[in-house]
Amino acid sequence: MTEREKAAAGLLYDANHDRLLLEARAHAQDLCLDYNLTRSMQADERLRILRELLAVCHDDIVIEPPFYVDYGSNVRMGRQFYANRNLMILDGAAVTFGDHVFVGPNCCFCTAGHPFDVEQRNAGLEYAKPITIGSNVWIGMSVQVLPGVTIGDNTVIGAGSLVTRDIPAGVLAYGSPCRPIRQIADKPHRVIL
Repeated sequence: MTEREKAAAGLLYDANHDRLLLEARAHAQDLCLDYNLTRSMQADERLRILRELLAVCHDDIVIEPPFYVDYGSNVRMGRQFYANRNLMILDGAAVTFGDHVFVGPNCCFCTAGHPFDVEQRNAGLEYAKPITIGSNVWIGMSVQVLPGVTIGDNTVIGAGSLVTRDIPAGVLAYGSPCRPIRQIADKPHRVIL
């Protein structure tokens, strides 16, 4: 079993000494650098780079630079995805975003974790667990999403939250650790003029 296959299976794997993983991360870093150096009017070039970098992305995706991934090949973005500046995705495992997802600035989606065992950790072993974000989700600024988390459709995650466990659909959730506060439908619609 390759180190990449171990990562996909949620097993401990060596991300620091495996030649293929090191090359894949270096390639992704180069593409991120190219993307981050584009000018605001270079939408076609940005989309070309994202298509090479990500497993799935659509024509209507917008990611404001700077943007960083570990591999990119594990990232799947739905339609009308928007992310503000400083999006970081550490994608040792799959990171999947639904349609109409909005991500505030300075957010991190991290599939990687490290073992508590000192010898394993010092040997450079880590694990990766997938992250899934549903459709119609708004992630506030400076939110951190940890390995293995699923956020349901139509949910809002408040700014500065640390999402350590699954969040159901249709809720406002925030905090550190992030917890559902109330159903979105519980609040009357507000019209802003």
